[in-house]
Amino acid sequence: MTSPAQVLAAPLFEPFTVGPMTLKNRIAMAPMTRNQSPAGVPGEDVAAYYKSRAEGEVGLIITEGTYIDHPGANGYPDVPAFHGLQALAGWQRVVEGVHAAGGKIVPQLWHVGRERRPGVEPDSSAPGFGPMAIVEEGVEVVRAMSEDDIQEVAASFARAALDAQRLGFDGIELHGAHGYLIDQFLWPESNQRTDAYGGSVENRLRFPRLIVRTVREAVGPDFPIIFRFSQWKLSDYDAIIAETPEALGEILKPLADDGVDIFHASTRRIWEPGFAGSSKTIATWTRELTGKPVIAVGSVGLDTTFRTGHFTRTEDPTSKSRVNVAELAMWRARNDFDLVAIGRALLSDPQWASKVRDGRLEELSDFDRSALDSLVR
Repeated sequence: MTSPAQVLAAPLFEPFTVGPMTLKNRIAMAPMTRNQSPAGVPGEDVAAYYKSRAEGEVGLIITEGTYIDHPGANGYPDVPAFHGLQALAGWQRVVEGVHAAGGKIVPQLWHVGRERRPGVEPDSSAPGFGPMAIVEEGVEVVRAMSEDDIQEVAASFARAALDAQRLGFDGIELHGAHGYLIDQFLWPESNQRTDAYGGSVENRLRFPRLIVRTVREAVGPDFPIIFRFSQWKLSDYDAIIAETPEALGEILKPLADDGVDIFHASTRRIWEPGFAGSSKTIATWTRELTGKPVIAVGSVGLDTTFRTGHFTRTEDPTSKSRVNVAELAMWRARNDFDLVAIGRALLSDPQWASKVRDGRLEELSDFDRSALDSLVR
């Protein structure tokens, strides 16, 4: 017999299709860095970790950030690469496991830009690369990207996208959020260039658009491209790339024209209005402005707002499970978003989606430090 909770959750468990990709439901796993891939290679434990979320009825898995083959792409220890025979073989196992469990999966392709410092793997001598140079204690630790650098990074993203297609992934996500390289060109605070890549919105968009167009040309018209963007940055929760809905449209519409199929609107609180004077969220505005499907995300399923300190262990990450299924279903039913991404709640509970679908909310697990320090399966 169907329970009232199951009836409420039903709009979250309708199929969704974009291009050749059909998802069983509207639940996505948000990308979350795990630092569990020594030497950049995702092992059997990583494959089992992702497979368990597909077994738990997550419709779309977006992997943690995976760094492309440009020398300055990585900024952190033990995060997975998306190049090289061993790393790609590891990702092949991940794809096979997720597909065997009935899920779909895309890799998040990542370049950290100015967040990198010399000394980080895989090439400790490589500097950071960004829109502008950064000098610390008299040493240039981040290099201002030349035209050649810009073209090389775009080509690197395209190679990664082609590898994803070859390995059988169901699409790719470009990480254009949170103050990493693509976002660094969009954000006026980190991009004060005076050439064709800085200044006006059109100029600041030139690099992100190049990447989208280069990737689209590489993979063809039918391979889904997701573009993740945000106002907030890891270093500044109050940062913005667009002050008004119209300004956001000036950024997103050209990217849609260039080949983005789905926008992933990253917020820290899914329910908050995107701009003053309207109750519409960033996800809702994105859908209306672009006409493209949208993934909404931000502190879903828990009673505390996401903070970067939870992942750096500088703040207590403990958070109780709290799911307002009725509200999520209402937003889905009125087309405020197409997919909803679940982050921390899925780290601690691989069965989150199936429990919500079946109305077993009292069985949901709380989130604590153990889910950060290990791959809960």
